[in-house]
Amino acid sequence: MIKSMTGYGRAEGGDGERKYSVEVKTINSKQFDLQMRMPGLFKEKELELRTFLLQHLERGKVELTIQIDASQNSDKFTINKALAHKYFDEINELQHELHLDEKQNLVDVILRLPDVVQPTPELLADDEWHTVQAVIDTATERCDISRQNEGRLLKADFEMRIGLIQEYLGTIETYEIARIERIREKLRKEVEKYFETQNIDQNRFEQEIIYYLEKIDITEEKVRLKKHCDYFNQTLEQDTTSNGKKLNFITQEVGREINTIGSKASDYEIQRLVVQMKDELEKVKEQLFNIL
Repeated sequence: MIKSMTGYGRAEGGDGERKYSVEVKTINSKQFDLQMRMPGLFKEKELELRTFLLQHLERGKVELTIQIDASQNSDKFTINKALAHKYFDEINELQHELHLDEKQNLVDVILRLPDVVQPTPELLADDEWHTVQAVIDTATERCDISRQNEGRLLKADFEMRIGLIQEYLGTIETYEIARIERIREKLRKEVEKYFETQNIDQNRFEQEIIYYLEKIDITEEKVRLKKHCDYFNQTLEQDTTSNGKKLNFITQEVGREINTIGSKASDYEIQRLVVQMKDELEKVKEQLFNIL
């Protein structure tokens, strides 16, 4: 089974006093890259959350968002009176220096100044954290299910494209005999063009043709390409989920054999099939960037 690195999960829950909503989004990345957006109340749990998400999501760019229903704690704030008095004294002094109207009500102005109104510091209770953990677990599980579903779609696409490469490989067989005859005839004409026919040692000529044909023989490449394609499909069926890098290595070997076939072919029809195989392989490689 393979998984995509693209996924999304959302969950909500509460403890009667507060309502929590959690979103987990993932996209492809070479490493585990985590971004967390959450109230300061949960800052002490950052390391625990990182470990949990790394264990369950393994790789990818992960975005965790935790929100608390603001209506549940809108009255939890304090006024820094000492700072407010300091602002008041400074503003009064400035008004006096500038000969401004000192009867203006400054309370509304002071309350909007930095750090005058502050949220009440809170400690995270164990019961509250257990509630939030359950919501995070659910959102992460839904994100993982989303990845699995996307992975099944990608698996079907991979199987289809590797199957096409195997079909094109099989079609090459139909051009092999004609290819050999064309090459043999071409060599004969080239020799006859520069040498008199009666002076040609036919046995030596056949030996040279055989030597040349062995150099451009693609039998080994075809066998290896078939084995690599079979190995790719076998890897898709493995129970392990983190197969993206392994599949990428296999496609590199597939590409190497396709390129060698193309360079040795010396045949238009075979090279046309090679181009089609390359096209399908590139589509596989593009999608592999998104596999866990």
